[in-house]
Amino acid sequence: MGSDHYFSASPASAENLRRIRVTLAGRDLEVTTAGGIFSPDHVDSGTAVLLANTPPPPPGGNLLDLGSGWGPIALTLAIESPHATVWAVDVNERALDLVRRNAAALGLSNVNAVLPDDVPDDVVFRSIRSNPPIRVGKNELHGLLERWIPRLDERADAWLVVQRNLGSDSLQRWLASTFERGYSVHRAATGRGFRVIKVRRHGSPRSEPIDLPEL
Repeated sequence: MGSDHYFSASPASAENLRRIRVTLAGRDLEVTTAGGIFSPDHVDSGTAVLLANTPPPPPGGNLLDLGSGWGPIALTLAIESPHATVWAVDVNERALDLVRRNAAALGLSNVNAVLPDDVPDDVVFRSIRSNPPIRVGKNELHGLLERWIPRLDERADAWLVVQRNLGSDSLQRWLASTFERGYSVHRAATGRGFRVIKVRRHGSPRSEPIDLPEL
């Protein structure tokens, strides 16, 4: 990849399109990947751990794959929740093109692959699933999460997978301190050296008036 990173907006390296076979949502599929993106040759271990340790997504509403790459999380969400709208968000234009190609090839019309600024401000998410780009640096990563986690709907969850030796435990502590009011944060699963962190946004149910008996 040369000087490219998977979080480069427009990779300069050769596209080098390729077809690979993967298993997503219990289906054996063939998808298109390319150079200049994250994990072009297989479903990476972190994403595999995330997919294996999260519940089925909500059947409707808006779902977010944050840092989509070529789309393993977004495609899984779209297959499992065909009536939901899946937002595959990435800064890498090549990755977004691949998500669109793969969704079209699989007949998944419920996937929107877009840049972060192209998600309408009024969209809230019933679930967020992410293998976040840890290597962008702590400040960038924190800014990313501070931008998107508050867009969880009430009583909705974000599921993040982070490699233990890349700071999963310190990220969990940061999440717990940053999203202290109205949220809860805990480790939901561990596997292959990765942690799955669950962030829940709690609701604020309105109290109904109580009818008091007449005296």
